[in-house]
Amino acid sequence: MQNVNALFRLDGKLALIAGAASGIGRAAACGLAQAGAIALCADVDEQGAERTAAEIRREHGAAEAFALDITDEAMVERAVQGIRAKHSRIDALVCTPAVNVRKPLLDYSADEFDRVVRLNLKGTFLIARAVARVMRDMKSGSIVMVSSIRSVTTEPGQGVYAATKAGLVQLARTFAAELGPAGVRVNCIAPGVVETPLTQPIKIRPEWYNAYANKNALGRWATADEMAGPIVFLASEASGYMTGAVLFVDGGWTAIDGRFQPPV
Repeated sequence: MQNVNALFRLDGKLALIAGAASGIGRAAACGLAQAGAIALCADVDEQGAERTAAEIRREHGAAEAFALDITDEAMVERAVQGIRAKHSRIDALVCTPAVNVRKPLLDYSADEFDRVVRLNLKGTFLIARAVARVMRDMKSGSIVMVSSIRSVTTEPGQGVYAATKAGLVQLARTFAAELGPAGVRVNCIAPGVVETPLTQPIKIRPEWYNAYANKNALGRWATADEMAGPIVFLASEASGYMTGAVLFVDGGWTAIDGRFQPPV
């Protein structure tokens, strides 16, 4: 009989986490390390990545840290080739960096549009492409991209961000289709409202913060740590027959109307 508990373990696996300095990236790095992976913590904030790696070494296991700007194609290629030369493999990639410029589309500048698309969509593509080439040669591996509830539902001020998160879903599906024959899986998680540095401008406005909390079935925001379990699941063999999928981790946001509690 198969040992189900063992399916969630990542002992001896090498996991690269982009955006590991804070938020969901930090939580993912710690969660993967707790599951036994060697965590490679990468971030444009090198000191933040090192803090995450130091925490992992102190509490969970093995970790390394280095600076990485996923929008810099040459830097991404150097980093991935360096990992390949040192470790000979990359078993899992989790890519979390994102930015949002909240304003109506009619007020968006071309530079702001490029900034959001460049990081959220192009940056994810660049690192996924580089790592996928390693995994293709290995004939195994799991890539986890971070989409959002905004891939299927939006609101004023979220247009470009939502477009990138929807684009990530199709990017992941296409990677999944192309890499499936090589044994490489590619999936997305789609978080709801999560308390991270990206959402700090909402938290400081109680009416906005509470409205979002009351929109979902659980009536609260998620912590970044609550994203770690789904990410470990998608990185591990527990999800071995999942690829091209979107796992919503949204407290029921996309399942319910949420605007009114009818007297039933």
